[in-house]
Amino acid sequence: MTAPESTATSNTSYQSLDYKRLGEAVTEALSGVDAAVVDSQEVPQLIKKLSQAVEPAMIEIRRFLHAHPEPSLKEVETARTITHQLEALGIPYYMPYENSVVATIKGTAPGAYDSQSHPRKRLLMRADIDALPVQEETGAPYASQTPGIMHACGHDCHAAMLLGAAAILSRIAPVLCGEVRLVFQPAEENSTGASMMVKAGVCDGVDGAYGCHIWSEVPAGKVSLEAGPRMANADWWRIDIKGKSAHGALPHRGADAILAGAAIIEELQTIVSRSVSPFEPAVVTVGQFHGGTARNVVAGSAWLEGTVRTFDPEIHARMPLLMKRVAEETAAALGCEATVSQYDLGSWAVVNDAHASQIAARAAEAVLGKDAIARYRGSIPGEDFSEYLFEVPGVFVFLGCANPAKGPVHPQHSCFYNPDETVLKNGVALEAAYAWEFLGEGLAH
Repeated sequence: MTAPESTATSNTSYQSLDYKRLGEAVTEALSGVDAAVVDSQEVPQLIKKLSQAVEPAMIEIRRFLHAHPEPSLKEVETARTITHQLEALGIPYYMPYENSVVATIKGTAPGAYDSQSHPRKRLLMRADIDALPVQEETGAPYASQTPGIMHACGHDCHAAMLLGAAAILSRIAPVLCGEVRLVFQPAEENSTGASMMVKAGVCDGVDGAYGCHIWSEVPAGKVSLEAGPRMANADWWRIDIKGKSAHGALPHRGADAILAGAAIIEELQTIVSRSVSPFEPAVVTVGQFHGGTARNVVAGSAWLEGTVRTFDPEIHARMPLLMKRVAEETAAALGCEATVSQYDLGSWAVVNDAHASQIAARAAEAVLGKDAIARYRGSIPGEDFSEYLFEVPGVFVFLGCANPAKGPVHPQHSCFYNPDETVLKNGVALEAAYAWEFLGEGLAH
């Protein structure tokens, strides 16, 4: 797939980044404009103008991050890049861990803070920053320079967009009636990063949360922000199988763990087809199967690993017991023993708050137009943004990037994944507009 056309300048090596460029773009676009006296009716158009202005610099940031991906829990250089950009913008930050960043933008509109210096409202906005263990095959000039690691899920886009929003929000602080907390989170892909950040206190004193995911199942130029379930519960499991090894020519003298494993794989699929209502989405996937030591030996042991995805809380709670029953009884029928040795609740379902979704819809209509709001059923992949939603109400938005006119549309986690970069300005505009709408809700705009 060829790289999508954009307004980014050429930087084919992607060994360095001009950190001044993002701030300069906003400053130039604001030339002759005093944000303190901008009429509230004009703020959406100002945000839209600034989003277009930061597009080239933002795409350059995205490409730099894409060229230098880091896997979950090892995002140290990525975090350092983010801090350098925040420093260039003059935005204060701290690092709860060496691979994460939390920045603060304080609004200066009348009433933004009370006499005790408490913000009228505080909004958490999150971007995940980790990459995947995927060997990139896009052929893009900014392709990953780290073998076996790739931004195949768009987290490079998320970080770049939140930095773009930071540049805008910091310059329109005079119209912000509260505080924005920007969270650059590690380790979303292994479902540990959000809980780490919550434990570090990023939700303390927060009134709402906003998250966004660039998404290949939604058309470019569209956004999905419906209330209710948006992404599934994501659980991780392992089954260990104990058999009895024997000579490969004398299988009757042993108990074949590989055969038992194969049977368990097949029977696991009956959980969804026979134990779950056809009206309820559920997925049981086996991702790994290992067993045996030699080609002429009946395997004495084997193990399986995989994932379970659900939406319904009751089905979610039943899954470990259903897995246990199928594994143990299927193995026993073949003379083996099976144990569900691991069943981890990776991340809970992402459920959008109805009121937060309404705010997002107003923001989207204001800066993208009513026609940009699309309906999308939600998705079975998991997302640990749910950890923030356990603490405060919020909304998780799908930013569409599917554009067949610019090449094949590859799904998230594909080695060919290369989203249409022209939608990033839409994501930035929506983020900035949501912050403005959320903080100013209840005030006369």
